[in-house]
Amino acid sequence: MARLHNQKKVTMELAVACMLDLSVLMQLLNMNLSGSLSPELGRLSYMIILDFMWNQISGSIPKEIGNITSLELLLLNGNQLTGSLPEEIGYLPNLDRIQIDQNYISGSLPKSFANLNKTKHFHMNNNSISGQIPPELSVLPNLVHMLLDNNNLSGYLPPDLANLPNLLILQLDNNHFDGTSIPASYSNMSHLLKLSLRNCGLQGPIPDLSRIPNLAYIDLSSNQLNGSIPPEKLPPNMTTIYLSNNNLTGPIPTNFSSLPLLQILSLANNSLNGSVPSIIWQNRTSSQPEGLEVDLQNNIITNISGSSNLPPNVTVRLQGNPICLNTNLVQFCGTQTQYISHIQSSENSNATCPVQSCPYEYAPSSPLSCFCAAPLLVGYRLKSPGFTDFRPYKYQFEVYLTNGLVLEIFQLYIDSFIWEEGPRLKMYLKFFPVYIDNTSHVFNKSEVMRIRSMFTGWKIPDSDIFGPYELLNFTLWGPYEDVIPLSSKSGISKGALAGIVVGAVAGAVTLSAVVSLIILRLLMRRQQAVSKRRQLSKITIKIDGVKDYTYGELALATNNFDASAQVGQGGYGKVYKGTLADGTVVAIKRAQEGSLQGEKEFLTEIELLSRLHHRNLVSLLGYCDEESEQMLVYEFMPNGTLRDHLSGKTKEPLGLAMRVRIALGSAKGILYLHTEADPPIFHRDIKASNILLDSRLNAKVADFGLSRLAPVPDIEGTTPGHVSTVVKGTPGYLDPEYFLTHKLTDKSDVYSLGVVFLELLTGMHPISHGKNIVREVNTAYRSGMIFSVVDDRMGAYPAECVERFVNLGLKCCQEETEARPSMAEVVRELETIWGMMPEFDTKTTESLSSGPGKVMSPSSSIPSSSISSEMKNKHTPYVSGDISGSDLVSGVVPTITPR
Repeated sequence: MARLHNQKKVTMELAVACMLDLSVLMQLLNMNLSGSLSPELGRLSYMIILDFMWNQISGSIPKEIGNITSLELLLLNGNQLTGSLPEEIGYLPNLDRIQIDQNYISGSLPKSFANLNKTKHFHMNNNSISGQIPPELSVLPNLVHMLLDNNNLSGYLPPDLANLPNLLILQLDNNHFDGTSIPASYSNMSHLLKLSLRNCGLQGPIPDLSRIPNLAYIDLSSNQLNGSIPPEKLPPNMTTIYLSNNNLTGPIPTNFSSLPLLQILSLANNSLNGSVPSIIWQNRTSSQPEGLEVDLQNNIITNISGSSNLPPNVTVRLQGNPICLNTNLVQFCGTQTQYISHIQSSENSNATCPVQSCPYEYAPSSPLSCFCAAPLLVGYRLKSPGFTDFRPYKYQFEVYLTNGLVLEIFQLYIDSFIWEEGPRLKMYLKFFPVYIDNTSHVFNKSEVMRIRSMFTGWKIPDSDIFGPYELLNFTLWGPYEDVIPLSSKSGISKGALAGIVVGAVAGAVTLSAVVSLIILRLLMRRQQAVSKRRQLSKITIKIDGVKDYTYGELALATNNFDASAQVGQGGYGKVYKGTLADGTVVAIKRAQEGSLQGEKEFLTEIELLSRLHHRNLVSLLGYCDEESEQMLVYEFMPNGTLRDHLSGKTKEPLGLAMRVRIALGSAKGILYLHTEADPPIFHRDIKASNILLDSRLNAKVADFGLSRLAPVPDIEGTTPGHVSTVVKGTPGYLDPEYFLTHKLTDKSDVYSLGVVFLELLTGMHPISHGKNIVREVNTAYRSGMIFSVVDDRMGAYPAECVERFVNLGLKCCQEETEARPSMAEVVRELETIWGMMPEFDTKTTESLSSGPGKVMSPSSSIPSSSISSEMKNKHTPYVSGDISGSDLVSGVVPTITPR
């Protein structure tokens, strides 16, 4: 009775706290919440902010959210949401911002969104939204940011978008507007600051953008744009111009000169000819903080008009042009080139403070005071900045942010910043309290609440150059950990909070409903526990973050497991493609009776996958364990297995760059299992058919049913070097020592992955017609005939990269365990090989891989025919499917600075 009373007391306190926090603001960002959004959210009729950013919420967005007419901020980014966008959201009269980026949303953009007259921000990038961009959206009077990059959009670019009167950023990279052109009307976007249409399949000419007075950033790279570059003078605010990887012809115009803020001009990999005008860079002075990189590689440029002297802060790259036949132009054509760093560390603003010892959770504040204080820690990201190099804008950013927060500039310290894909700029910030007579070491509670609300309520004014921002985390630790109720340190479990807010938001409507619901759940859980103890013969699993599907749900998703839905089969049973009730497409692995995947493996896979999260590991969404069925539900990988691609089952072959990228992704996934999983894990069944490829050809390691936990230290602190197991795995991939001794180590996975590397290089099966791939490749390598076994379908490749890749694969497959590299060494060597690849191949590969749904490879752009045996057996520096000299890169392997 006492325990039940205490439970009721905790429940009541929690419910009251929820009522206070959820009346108008539901801000639960970055709290590791799982479950789905309840339709009961629609009953919170006074809600202003709905913030579930950076959690693990799945399922679809309830259409009932459209009933919250007071809603101003809908913030759902960074979750695992699926399904389509509800039409009902388009009728929210006060919505200012909709952020659903970094989810798995599919379906089309609702035309009803044209009714969102107050909405300023559409942040919907990094999803799977498909179909045509509705031209009806062009009537939105207040829209300033349209971020729809990295989706599956198709059709044409609506010319009507030029009618958006306040649009500042149009970012549509990595979509599928194949064969369409950039509307000429986009030249009339008078307020536009940034136009980013990278890798969209666009054709036709570049429109005249000189009439957009404040345009600062253009990225039209990796399309099929043709014709010449418009000669009109560009706006003086330009910082970034990407026109590389197109079919542009004609001369390089002089309109790129007199752009004092320009940081990068990339025109590489086109067919531009004639002279490059040195006026582009000659007017720059050494006192300008902005460095300038001019990338003109792989064109038909024959000379430089004007002086060839470079200012100290300018880099010009002309490799791959006829002009580089002149050996005197080392500064333009040499291998030592400078790059704008994508990892930029902050200057230490505390450097002038004397060395001092601060208590834990405190740090020296700014150089103006140098006293120990407790900072607020903030993870912050610029989602679409208008520059390429942040360093010249660092001070301007500090002024902008501290003014927006009503703080002094010395209270802000930028701990670090790094560029991420997008490109986006991620920062870690520290905010210090003001020094007052050496007594104020912390912010008071009201100031913490104020600063947090400025971030979470998007009350910091937008900046033209810095663009939209997002809050990644607002860490309250040390003296601040109890400042905000229901924080992660408050003693309330996240599971309980998820149960109230996510699974049963109706509880926020009335206090009694919360109390009743929580008590009911506690009783139900207790009854379920009793039921489980009584039903010893039935295995039932409850793991946070993994959904328990019924047999009926999965049968409905697969049309009762119809043969037409089957996409694979193995010793464990069959794999089906299914569509759940919310529209999510999944892969369902259904074990068959007597399969290798027994109860133990079934439990192992669920337990392991539920706590493993890495971009190169397949995600487990749920399971079914009823009616004598054992099924696992995974995210669906539309591009199948690596084995499918190597067996020629796909239309487009994989080029070497893509193969190296897949190898690197797979190795990183295994490295995570070996070094970052807690405890570490040995996979035990690595093979090409267990490496899956998503819609962007990213490699994901799958099938952990045979995995084993790595050994842990015993009572004396000694860690065994192996685990003794019954040998399981797939012939051809098995470590010989493991097979003989039953001793499983991390080097057993290294061996199996080495076999996969050899498959990537040769296309062969591990064992075929009595031949073993390791022996065959080893023989060819030792006899100097390695190119005779390289996969014909790979197209052109640099010989040096292939040799290093072969050498790595064979090292991984050494019979002696100690002779094999560690997985960390494997990753480092693959990164080195990737850095050696011709930059066009790597950039093209990344571009193709970032475009969802494209099953392509760089080799598709290279003419290919069968290579003569004489050619293949020679130690050629650059091997190509077409042996004509025009397809060789000056007869040598381009040297690219490793990244």
